[in-house]
Amino acid sequence: MTRQILTLNQISVKGLERLPRDSYEIASEFSSPEAILLRSHKLSTQEIPESVYAIARAGAGVNNIPVEHCTARGIPVFNTPGANANAVKELVATGLLLGSRGVVDGISYVQTLASIEDDAELNKTLEANKKHFKGSELVGKTLGVVGLGAIGSMVAEMALTLGMEVIGYDPALSVEAAWRLSSQVRKADSLAALFSRCDYISLHLPVLDSTRGLINTELLKVVRPGTCLLNFARKEIVDEASLIQALDDGILRQYIADFPTHALIGRKDVILMPHIGASTDEAEDNCAIMAAEQLRDFLENGNIKNAVNFPTLQLERESGCRLSVTNENVPKILGSVLAILADENINVIDMLNKSRDEIAYNLIDVSGPVGTDVLDRMRSLDGVINVRLIGDCGA
Repeated sequence: MTRQILTLNQISVKGLERLPRDSYEIASEFSSPEAILLRSHKLSTQEIPESVYAIARAGAGVNNIPVEHCTARGIPVFNTPGANANAVKELVATGLLLGSRGVVDGISYVQTLASIEDDAELNKTLEANKKHFKGSELVGKTLGVVGLGAIGSMVAEMALTLGMEVIGYDPALSVEAAWRLSSQVRKADSLAALFSRCDYISLHLPVLDSTRGLINTELLKVVRPGTCLLNFARKEIVDEASLIQALDDGILRQYIADFPTHALIGRKDVILMPHIGASTDEAEDNCAIMAAEQLRDFLENGNIKNAVNFPTLQLERESGCRLSVTNENVPKILGSVLAILADENINVIDMLNKSRDEIAYNLIDVSGPVGTDVLDRMRSLDGVINVRLIGDCGA
């Protein structure tokens, strides 16, 4: 069986190579694809055919995908957390250096000196004016890292190697992330506590209802005078009106971000980059590889890893015949599914069930065969969203 994968952006060849051509067709136009693989394309609900089982984004953010719609249809949405972490970390390091030294203004100044043809005169001019671009060193300064996931933890480690003190804050810190984090990173009890103690603050949070506009006037009032704020996470995390007021009032010394807006372009106290945090060949390769591998494991085995709307679930195959069942997270549905299998004398060899918010997801290995009539009975159960047959299970 050949599976069709619809790509809506240019995807790294190294990622596409993880989908064997003898079992996958990959193209930018299909009427009935089984899955969609994309990067930044703004996906509308109308672009998701009924045939789609999964969507994978080669990147961390999924604000370009209608996740709630996908959840209602039982479509897992995969992302690739950490695949571009090193690329973003290196750009944050660049931002820290640009924010501490007069590099940007110094480069711009040098470009104005093209009319000075005599090198001796040029050197004299440079020596006389370089004092205007004097900065300060990062060693001994304090960096606050808000969000200690894949990127934030790497930024914290990088700052330590630069000789900085590091304070971190992440109320949702996972056990895995905590193990990754250096013991030298001091923990803040609150955002306000972190903002009041740092010379530089770097944001590494996803856009959620709880984080949208999180950096606001109230929080910015407690920063140290001369603080530099870096945002290589998402534009929406910072309330722009509050930011501009803090810059105008001298509460913040500088804002460095990867998300230009009209209101910020041209300000001397703002350094903006054209959303290039993950724009390296290596990051694009890593994201595409992770997205393709997760998509393949789901299509071929039903396993789920790094889905933003489904539980993580991986089950070793005990037979060639596997059922995946997605249902509303309410009682008795799984029992009804198993009852249908029992009525048909189909033996369950192994199974795993997990839930996340309103969704429950089940993998069930059976002795088979499983006929179309059995699948239809399962799909007709109240609360069942979809049922998929994986492997050689035909009657």
